[in-house]
Amino acid sequence: MALDTTSHHATEVQKLNQPIIWSNVIGILLFHLLAVYGLLTLPLLQIRWQTYLWGYFLYLAGGFGVAGGVHRLWTHRTYKAKWPLRIILLVCFSISGQNSVFDWVRDHRIHHKFSETDADPHNANRGFFFSHVGWLMQRKHPEVLRRGRQVDMSDVLADPLVRFHNKYFSLLKMLFCFFVPVVVPPLLWSEGWYNSAMGVGILRYVLLLNAAWSVNSLAHIWGGKPYDREISPTENVLVTWLTAGEGWHNYHHAIPWDYKAAELGPSTVNWTTYLIEMFSRIGWAYDLKTPSPDLIRRLVERRGDGTHYKWGAGIMGTAGITKQIDDEFQKWGAARELAEESQ
Repeated sequence: MALDTTSHHATEVQKLNQPIIWSNVIGILLFHLLAVYGLLTLPLLQIRWQTYLWGYFLYLAGGFGVAGGVHRLWTHRTYKAKWPLRIILLVCFSISGQNSVFDWVRDHRIHHKFSETDADPHNANRGFFFSHVGWLMQRKHPEVLRRGRQVDMSDVLADPLVRFHNKYFSLLKMLFCFFVPVVVPPLLWSEGWYNSAMGVGILRYVLLLNAAWSVNSLAHIWGGKPYDREISPTENVLVTWLTAGEGWHNYHHAIPWDYKAAELGPSTVNWTTYLIEMFSRIGWAYDLKTPSPDLIRRLVERRGDGTHYKWGAGIMGTAGITKQIDDEFQKWGAARELAEESQ
């Protein structure tokens, strides 16, 4: 196909033509091929029920490490956690097998501040595949790198547990994402090694990865926008079920400092929130941040798309109310990296 040679168009093409990281392409493709092979070859009816339960527990634990840990705690500082809970969250995050805490938090803070721009690591305007997994297969856009160097990460590095996790990241990832999950079923209830390696080791890992990636792709493309009709993120129930509560994404981008990452309406499912609240009852989680119902109502009536279950499409057009909303969201909004000292 002929390439438009106008200078403007050539510049746009060049901007999006980042070098491919072939090691990542091969690694991601290999894991997915192994997962498909596992689905085709595993004797699903012969696998012990304890193994299914163990795999589901690991899936939920990994999801809690991502949603409740690197996302709601370390990225957005929506609540504070004492050291026992932070250890649990770091172990759970290791189970998920994703990037280091430092890299995850930095990328996500940039994503919120520069959503759907060249500085967004997984810019949804570049299509489903790129926002889902393609962004991991190529070098970061120069704007992502430039903005990443400007993000204040001092609060994350101030946590000694995070520093320890970063130092031994690869070892902890191999230990909790692959070694422990795979060896437990054969040793404790005589599950077959192949069943454990392919089912608990590979298939569970790939499913959880795609669930986490769906927040960047599915929840930025399909769904309603009851809280802010002018942004890309949406409310996506499927993503919520896949990620234990992270699919209420239009709300989360509108109010990123809420520990619930959702309004918790009548149809809301949010297992991560329930766990955080459980830990708050024993004092391990505290200072949980959340907006008043009145602030949410004013946001919905001013910016929503009319699909909110309670307040619908009413529009508040007065300048005073609009300024009050904007002032509160400037104080707590997505553009601010909350540099609070870890407790």
